[in-house]
Formats: sequence, structure tokens, C-alpha cells
Amino acid sequence: MANPHAFSEVVEAEGHLIDSQILNTVFDVVVKGNASFDVLKFSIGRHNEDPSFISMRIAAPSEQGLKEVLEELVALGCRTADPQDVTCKVAERDGCVADDFYSTTNHRTSVRIGGQWVPVEKQRMDAVIVIEGPRAMCRKLRDVRAGDRIVCGVSGVRVVPEFQDRDRHGFAFMTNEISSERRVEVGVSRIASMMRDIKANGGKVAVVAGPVVVHTGGGAHFQELIRSGFVDVLLAGNALAVHDVEHALYGTSLGVSLETGKAIEGGHRHHMRAINTICRAGGLKAAVAQGVLTSGVMHECIKHDVDYVLAGSIRDDGPLPDTIMDLRVAQDRYTEALEGVGLVLALSTMLHGIGVGNMLPSWVKMVCVDINPAVVTKLADRGSSQTIGIVTDVGLFLHRLAQQLKPHSEPMEG
Repeated sequence: MANPHAFSEVVEAEGHLIDSQILNTVFDVVVKGNASFDVLKFSIGRHNEDPSFISMRIAAPSEQGLKEVLEELVALGCRTADPQDVTCKVAERDGCVADDFYSTTNHRTSVRIGGQWVPVEKQRMDAVIVIEGPRAMCRKLRDVRAGDRIVCGVSGVRVVPEFQDRDRHGFAFMTNEISSERRVEVGVSRIASMMRDIKANGGKVAVVAGPVVVHTGGGAHFQELIRSGFVDVLLAGNALAVHDVEHALYGTSLGVSLETGKAIEGGHRHHMRAINTICRAGGLKAAVAQGVLTSGVMHECIKHDVDYVLAGSIRDDGPLPDTIMDLRVAQDRYTEALEGVGLVLALSTMLHGIGVGNMLPSWVKMVCVDINPAVVTKLADRGSSQTIGIVTDVGLFLHRLAQQLKPHSEPMEG
């Protein structure tokens, strides 16, 4: 019979372990991995700013079993008590690495090189870590090139999760103590305050938006935010731009008048006519310059130098000349546009919202607004735990947000 304590390692963790329920998760990982734990030291922080600390010995019946458990524990913020330098293996071919490569989380990560802890740059989930001299950086697997030094295993890797605040203020405004309607109003007020703070400190706000922004009549309020300087980056698909142009040219979205809510005869062709108009002009920027496109979200983005990226999909009509149909190029442009962003608003777009959530480090906050609560859940389930959801109509949300961000508007108290 195998000795259940044949292979062991002492690990440590520090932070708000109890409040963030990380400690429970750590114990669950050990038990599910057919391993055992022996707590060597445990101290609980007694004040809001005081971290908790735990040291424990993890034991498993096999070396491979211990390795698998340690990999999961490191992702949760645990570290080995006796750290060693990282183990690197050279990639033998493009886009391919050794089987035991370390797969990153979206949390702050450091690696030990030459006895020194070095922060990993360009942090994101589901990437590898490449060592280049004294530097370490995340890189997508497809971007690995033969000869790159890839971090393998968990030795010399330290992860620091974003712990939940004890005071429950700031971003943690969604509580069951507030009625649904009140919760939306308080949430909008807090988001407006965050946007003001980020802009006041020279930060950037990105918006990921779906065509529902136009369908619900939220476009006009979104344009107010752009004109007021609260939107630095717009990430979307072909559909948002198409229906925004359709509305600018014909007053409809999906052939339905936003004034009356009634379908217009022949309106089902309006979006194709809109695409044709922009293609004839040579693109959105050319259409604005020529006076063809004189209003709408895309018009305001171009007029106010807001960086926008339109990523295409297999279902797109047209597409518009501005839409990037090469998926890899679109992903890279999204990533570039998100650099330096402090807050992301995802407005009724599950596909692009999840995509952006996967690109963000965990310290960048994300607000997901959707009438469907399952969208918010899916985003969190895919690892974007920094996401806070507001379940409401996106047009109503934008109307309230634009009101809150008007000069001299008073923030609502929670």
C-alpha cells in the first residue's frame, strides 16, 4: 500500500484568506487531489488591514499527485516555503512548448530569477511565461517562437490574488440588502464615481458594447459619455457599428424606428444599405470626413479620437471596411487597446465581454450590464472574478449613467 505521506511540501499563503473564501478553496483542492494537509501555523488578521497567514505541509502518495495539487494551490496564491528559481525549458518549435509548462492566471505573478523575485509583465490568464534576460512576460501560446525560454512547473512562481475587501465599500456595492431597483441606482452611482476617479487620476475607461446599445435607444446617452470624455476605448463587433450607422442614416435599428417602436416598410434592408454607404465612402473615418456620417456612436468616437476596434465574426453582414476579420489580429488589437485601462464596462455583449474578460488582469475592474443574469454568471465562471454584474436594460443603464456623470450631479448614497 502506498504511503500517503511519501511526498510532501510545505506551502504558505498570506492575505484576506477567510473573507475571500480562499482558505476553503485551498482545503478543497487538497482533499479532492487525494492529498492531506497538516497546519503548521495559522494566524488571523484582527483588523481590516491585517492579513491572515497559514503554513501547512501538503502530502500526497505520489510525486505526480503532489505536483498537480501544488499547481492548483499556487494559482490560489500559495507559495512554497523554500522557494527555488524557476525552471525553464526551451521551446523547440513555434507555437509549441514542453508539456509541463506553467499556465498563467490573471492575478499578479512574480517569478524567481537568480534569487530575485521579478514581476511578470503583460499579465493575463491562459498564457505561458517567457523569460528574456532579467525580464518575465506573459505570451500567448501561438506567439511562442522556437528558442524562447518557457517557465515550467510551479517552482519559483508566486501568485497574489485580488482579495475581497473587508469593508465592503468601493466596488462591492451589490448586496442583497438593497432592493433590485435600488441596487441598480446605487450601482450606477458608484460606477459614475469610479469613472470620475479614474479619469481624475489620468486613467482610461474602456467600453465593450453590443448592438443592443442601439436597439434599446441607449446610443444617444452613450454619445453623451463620449463627448464628456468618459470613454477612451470602444471594443465591439461589426453589428454595433452597422446598426449605429443604420440609425444615423435612417432612424431605424434592425428596421424598427427608435422613435415609434414600429417596423418601417422596407426597413429590413436598411442595415445593408448602411453597410453599402460606408463601403462606398471607404470606411467609417472617410464617411465622417466626407460628411456622409454626421451622427451616432461611431461618429462621436471618430470626432473625439476615441480608439475603437471592431472584431468580426462568422455571422457578420458586410462587413464594414473597419471590421477586422482576421481573428488573431483582432485579439491583438483588443489587447493593445486595453493597456493602461482601469475600468471596463461590458454592455450587453456576451461574446466580446467574455473575450475581453479573459484578456484583463484581475486588478482591472469590470462591470457587466445585461438584462440576462446568465451572462454575468458565465463571465465570472470563466475566471473573470473581478466582474460585478448589474441586471438591467442597457439603455436605461446608460441613461442613468449619463445623468450621474453630468457636471454638478449629486452621487447617490448607498
